[in-house]
Amino acid sequence: MINRRQFSFGAAGLAGLSALALPGRSLAARNDQLNILCWEGYNSDDVLNPFRERHPGATVRAESGTSDPEMINRLRAGGLAQWDLINVNQAWARGVLFNEKLIAPLNKERFLPYFEKMSPEFANPPYAMAFSPDGSELMGLPQRYGAFNFVVNTDKISQDMAEDQGWNLFLDPAMADRYGVLTYDNWNVMHLCMTAGFDPFKPVSEENIGKYTEVSKQIMGNARLMTDDLVAMNTALINGEIDCYFTGGVFSCSGARYDGMSNIRGITPRSGPVDGKGGIVWVEITSAVNNPDPSTLAEDFLEYVQEPEIAVLVASGGGTLNPITQMGNPEVMALFDEDQLDAMQVDTLAEELSRCIEFEEVPSYDQLLAIYVEARRG
Repeated sequence: MINRRQFSFGAAGLAGLSALALPGRSLAARNDQLNILCWEGYNSDDVLNPFRERHPGATVRAESGTSDPEMINRLRAGGLAQWDLINVNQAWARGVLFNEKLIAPLNKERFLPYFEKMSPEFANPPYAMAFSPDGSELMGLPQRYGAFNFVVNTDKISQDMAEDQGWNLFLDPAMADRYGVLTYDNWNVMHLCMTAGFDPFKPVSEENIGKYTEVSKQIMGNARLMTDDLVAMNTALINGEIDCYFTGGVFSCSGARYDGMSNIRGITPRSGPVDGKGGIVWVEITSAVNNPDPSTLAEDFLEYVQEPEIAVLVASGGGTLNPITQMGNPEVMALFDEDQLDAMQVDTLAEELSRCIEFEEVPSYDQLLAIYVEARRG
């Protein structure tokens, strides 16, 4: 869980190919194996065992990765023949995986109807980043998602003030020694760009490099606590050691909220430097690996996790609670209890999404990362 959201990349395209027409894919298919490479949650027995019971003659296993790049590199290093499904975040799916032919297009006739029951943000029209850049191919299905920006203790900093101040909250001299930094490096880089007032997903000018350097030094230099352990960060927030932390959201604080600490809240700024928006949203995409000997169970599993009872298990997997696209279906919503919905901050979910931009490639990432690492060490 420590490296759960460390990712950053971009988009490129491949179009006009059906799953069976992709080079190297066999017309024969396995029906006795399913191997899934995924984020935590999909690999839990709660999710997998009912599927195993439906396919008693098949071996079904799932393994959790530590980062999107790590999982993708496993496919590059000969893993195409080992895995049948992969679950990563949207920019990786649309950019690297599809561009490098590591995943195969899904059967649109079979899967497009599932978008109709998704939340409006993903249904009308169907979520663009689940498709190839030209829109012709369906790359995978979205399920878990969330705004990921920063977290506050609303007993110390009101939700209204935090949303109004946005990233400027961490530049206030009065906040020195009152906040932590959850060190998910790639996210920190993106959020430092937002704090410095520019779009992380465009090439950075020399002027903005200067602003970014100063902001990095200030944010890192004035932090009371820096850790990549979200449990330790939430504990510090609950105990009053800090009042807020830089880089976080429902994913990182939902466990504390579900334990009754509803004063711990993920915040999405009301405004920001990218077309007036200051937040970023992650969306997981589950795709069929371009295995030369594909498993017929891969697409069966994709349908299986759309079922209301199973989708709810996915939402609560891995020790956190996260919104799922299937919450647009009343049958799914009816299965969540009040505490789960509160932990996921559903009261402001749609509004927060409206303030977010899609996570994309960070073109100047290497340069920005080096500056951030130096500031953190300092």
